[in-house]
Amino acid sequence: MSKIKPAKGSPYARIMGVGGYRPVRVVPNEVILETIDSSDEWIRSRSGIATRHWASPQETVAAMSVEASGKALAAAGIAPEKIGAVIVSTVSHFKQTPAVATEIAHRIGAGKPAAFDISAGCAGFGYGLTLAKGLVVEGSAEYVLVIGVERLSDLTDLEDRATAFLFGDGAGAVVVGPSDEPAIGPSVWGSEGDKSETIKQTVPWDEYRSTDSAEKFPAITQEGQAVFRWAVFEMAKVAQQALDAAGITADDLDVFIPHQANMRIIDSMVKTLKLPEHVTVARDVETTGNTSAASIPLAMERLLATGAAKSGDTALVIGFGAGLVYAATVVTLP
Repeated sequence: MSKIKPAKGSPYARIMGVGGYRPVRVVPNEVILETIDSSDEWIRSRSGIATRHWASPQETVAAMSVEASGKALAAAGIAPEKIGAVIVSTVSHFKQTPAVATEIAHRIGAGKPAAFDISAGCAGFGYGLTLAKGLVVEGSAEYVLVIGVERLSDLTDLEDRATAFLFGDGAGAVVVGPSDEPAIGPSVWGSEGDKSETIKQTVPWDEYRSTDSAEKFPAITQEGQAVFRWAVFEMAKVAQQALDAAGITADDLDVFIPHQANMRIIDSMVKTLKLPEHVTVARDVETTGNTSAASIPLAMERLLATGAAKSGDTALVIGFGAGLVYAATVVTLP
């Protein structure tokens, strides 16, 4: 018979508050057109993006995260010292170690929480949310701060006509805590490593060793058509699986918050899932661009701030990207 005491966590977990930070600088398509042969009309028709935010040197991954976290904590009504774990999803923090989560935890005054980074690309927020739910239910932390943050402008090749217009910067954060009723559904997550080269960094860090390197600074590149087909057809299946796992149908949804990769992908997923007209769909990509791990919490924050969604709404969230990895779940909005 085991001598280990059983875990004593909460029966369920929920998102208690959300916060976001967008860099001050707004970059319209006209700026992108200075380095690629394209047009504003082409960019809008292919991606739905009109503007994006790019960070200044002072708006670091940590600084943006601190701002977003402060808003999430305030919205949740939770003091920083009550945070038992900080999970940060990012691919654009350029220090391999230490984890930027430790710096963020210190700067927000969280005391001595568990703190670690994860690398799951555009699905990173979903991965972090799943881990946070587990920590709260298992009892390892009462409150968990989940952050998705990117400075993708640092990893953008401004001469790459296929990707130069896609990426933006920003941070989104949520506080996950105990709940008396189910408010974060089962996660449907996974990876398709056989397609890992579909979205990738152009040059590994160990091939870029100095400013004298013949290689251009590493950037993100992708096979656009392959990604589009995968996102539309395969991720619609994953989204449906998440609805099934939560025991609801599309008719029960109030809000759909997909990763803000591309407006055409969002529109196609809505059509494939046959979402009813009453479902509010996040389209933050138009003014924020693709912010990878930050896109879902940023979109969630904007929907709530503008009144397009409200506290208590049932939302389907799904992230998908480099890896190829994905994560989908149904949540109750804070």
